[in-house]
Amino acid sequence: MESTQDQVLIALRQIMRAVDLHSRQLLHSHKLTGPQALILRVIKRSGELTLGQLARKVSLSPATLSDVINRLEARGLARRVRSTQDKRQVLVSLTPTGLELLAEDVPLLQDRFVERFSCLQDWEQMLLLSSLQRIASMMDASDIDAAPVLSAGPLTAAPLYPADCQIHDQKTRVTK
Repeated sequence: MESTQDQVLIALRQIMRAVDLHSRQLLHSHKLTGPQALILRVIKRSGELTLGQLARKVSLSPATLSDVINRLEARGLARRVRSTQDKRQVLVSLTPTGLELLAEDVPLLQDRFVERFSCLQDWEQMLLLSSLQRIASMMDASDIDAAPVLSAGPLTAAPLYPADCQIHDQKTRVTK
């Protein structure tokens, strides 16, 4: 029988592998990283945004976001334009190619996670949040700049279960 410590490390490794595998699949199928896909989605949903507004919406620093936008511009998926109302402002918007790409289903791992997480009771959500924050602290990762996106690798590339509010672990699978 594995120790509790080993079980925690195994669970962390499983999470890391799931994120890595999904990131590779997204990069292979859509030539996007998770953060790039998230940023494109936010721009599509919100319309033109300044870098500062977009940075707040995706929880990235403006410097990090600027690098991602540079890559999206190089691929012709996004563009920067000066605001017609305030020439000091630069707005980020999608190009027709970016809109076309988003017309396809661009699956993000956190979509499934958020859907399942929202099915949990409030106390379960708070327990998970507290535990994950503690783990981040124990790994000296509390101050790392991170977006609300599950992705591996640099910011600049098949469902396991049905996405209907199910509780899963390795031994049981309970459906609504």
